Amino acid sequence: MRTILLLTVSNTFMTVAWYGHLKHQDVALWKVILISWGIAFFEYCFMVPANRYGAQEGFSGFQLKTIQEVITLTVFSIFAVTFLKEPLRWNYLVSFVFLIGAVYFMFKK
Repeated sequence: MRTILLLTVSNTFMTVAWYGHLKHQDVALWKVILISWGIAFFEYCFMVPANRYGAQEGFSGFQLKTIQEVITLTVFSIFAVTFLKEPLRWNYLVSFVFLIGAVYFMFKK
C-alpha cells in the first residue's frame, strides 16, 4: 500500500509538471521548463522510494511499471477533466478497460 500511495503522489507532481502549463500559454517556454523541472524534483522524491519499497515488497520491475502507468492514467484523467476542463470520452474509458486487462495479465502467475 505504501508503494501505491507514493506512486500516486509522485504521479500527481508529474502531471502538474508536464501538463499544468497548458492553461498558461502566455508564459515563456523557458520559464515553463524551469518551473516544470522544479516540480519534477518532487516527483522523483516520491517515485524513487516508491519503486525501492515496491521491489522490497516483492513487485518486479515490470509490475511496478504497470502499476505506475495505471496510476498515471487515473491521475491524469482526473486532472484533465477538473483542471484542463477536457471531456472524458467513451473511447478513453474503453482504452482504460483494456489497460486494466493488461494489469490482470501482468500479475497472473
